[in-house]
Amino acid sequence: MNRLITAARDTAARIDAATPAHRDRAVDALRAFAVAGVVLGHWLVTALVADGRTLRAASPLQHLPWLAPVSWAFQTLAVFFLVGGHVATRSYASARERGVPYRRWLHARLARLFGPVVAVLGLWTVVTLTLLLSDAEYATVRTLVKLALSPMWFLLVFAALTAATPLVARLHPLWPLAVVLHVDVLRFGFGAPDGLGWLNLAAGWLVPYTLGAAWTRGELESRRPGWVLLGGGTAATAALVAWAGYPAAMVGVPGAEVSNLNPPTLAAVTFGLAQCGLALLLRDRLRRAMRRPLAWAAVALVNLSAMTVFLWHQTALMATTATLLPAGPLPGLHTVPDGLGWVAARLPWLMVFALALAVCGAAFRTWEQGGGRRRRVRPSRVVRAHRPMTERTPHV
Repeated sequence: MNRLITAARDTAARIDAATPAHRDRAVDALRAFAVAGVVLGHWLVTALVADGRTLRAASPLQHLPWLAPVSWAFQTLAVFFLVGGHVATRSYASARERGVPYRRWLHARLARLFGPVVAVLGLWTVVTLTLLLSDAEYATVRTLVKLALSPMWFLLVFAALTAATPLVARLHPLWPLAVVLHVDVLRFGFGAPDGLGWLNLAAGWLVPYTLGAAWTRGELESRRPGWVLLGGGTAATAALVAWAGYPAAMVGVPGAEVSNLNPPTLAAVTFGLAQCGLALLLRDRLRRAMRRPLAWAAVALVNLSAMTVFLWHQTALMATTATLLPAGPLPGLHTVPDGLGWVAARLPWLMVFALALAVCGAAFRTWEQGGGRRRRVRPSRVVRAHRPMTERTPHV
């Protein structure tokens, strides 16, 4: 045990020493927090219930709506887009200073973003065809594929905002916020078609993205904007839930009439503003905390594999559930999430999911580094000591 502790400390010290002194470690810490929030949130509120030969998706929030505050801790997408807007606008400004054309800048960022997707799509194409040819229930196949590919929507939205960075770099966040407000008024106040809500898929996440751009411009350096966002976002969200009929859960709940996330509602956006305010207020504390080698090493390792973790965490959950299905309905894994007993039984399974995710990471992490092509792996941009770098695209 002492040897393991010593080895961990030595590794952490090497990672700390290899990190450029000018790197803002708070950005990486926020990204790691957002990754952990999404993964743990999905693992806690996504259940695959065995119903005969069929697996169907369920959520404890269906049966225990008073657990909705759990979703407030793990719905961290606004932090993704805050960091994403900050990093992208910094990167684009640096590229312009160095004379890098927009097309080349965008290609580099999107290649890094979409490279790992090829492995996920390839594997699930094979799995889907195998299941269909083996006469598996169509409902089961549909559930599995939907869960596996659900993270892809983020990549499409993030890619679109990344491409639009030169146009939105100086856009005030109030403009997309006004779009979200008007869309919701039309949908919920005047009975406009629900399809109109999908305008918020871009406008809603553009709000934290443009806040990230404002961070780059130095407009959010004082603590006042953070307090305004935290206080105003919290008050607005509470009012919308209490008096305007918005759901309390900030994630999708199977069977619910209205989802705050699909597409984003005004409540989800104001909640995101509160999250962004808290993130901005925590920057200095995170910078101090990241001076500790062990803490920084953990954050750096998450960032190095963030895309792999994001893309494969649902596959890890489903692989564990399906593999153990012959063992019978296991509490917290195959059973209906209708009580606190299920929640208590679910917690130990998180470690099993993490081990399955580690296997996926070991098998597919090369796709994150080089798109699966056999070539020399590029040095890490998180812990590169010998030359300055620009923050890379935030991973999720």
